[in-house]
Amino acid sequence: MRHFFIYFIFSAFSLPWLFSQEVEEEVPVDSKYLEDQFYIGFGYNVLLNKPSDAVQRNLSYNLQAGFIKDIPLNARRNFGVGLGLGYAVNSYYSSIVASEVGNAIAYEVRNTSEFNRSKLETHSLEVPFEFRWRTSTAEEYRFWRIYAGAKLGYVFSGRSRTVTDSGTTAFSNPNIQEFQYGLILSFGYNTWNIHAYYSLNPLLKEGTSLQTGEPLDLNVLRIGVIFYIL
Repeated sequence: MRHFFIYFIFSAFSLPWLFSQEVEEEVPVDSKYLEDQFYIGFGYNVLLNKPSDAVQRNLSYNLQAGFIKDIPLNARRNFGVGLGLGYAVNSYYSSIVASEVGNAIAYEVRNTSEFNRSKLETHSLEVPFEFRWRTSTAEEYRFWRIYAGAKLGYVFSGRSRTVTDSGTTAFSNPNIQEFQYGLILSFGYNTWNIHAYYSLNPLLKEGTSLQTGEPLDLNVLRIGVIFYIL
């Protein structure tokens, strides 16, 4: 009887542990996992097709964040597409100075000693579309990725600002393209990923020019880093 009682006590304490081990072993692997659905990034904006005597100065930066719906297209879930919605702010510092003249905007290239800062700033809603390839699995969280595609942006706020020793002038700039689009590429391993964007249409509307008559057909090349979450 005493031996039976000891066996009973031992079994009572052992069963929960054995049951928990069995439950842990039966947890299925998530075969429907998704990757990289939230992103945040920052980069440097390079102005292309500048007037010959214009220069960039200060830090022309980009900040972006958003959500991309991951849609795997194969059983391994390492190839698919992504469609998202995000927000971006971009600043472009240069020696091109914009001024309000009546109901028009005048542009001129000035000597950098004549002012402190001159910039165009945009705030945009963006819709990225990507073809996605990666080496991830349901149990591997560090992997290589290459995402390539296009991005459409709607500029809901665009301003010009000039800072001089005597003060600051700023105004909403209607010459900035409302819809901007270009090619995107992201590649990297684990946390750190290189991100690039090349605009396919000019930053300013067609017909915008310097006071000298030289067209302002500014395009943008953006290079930076992007971080994906979940």
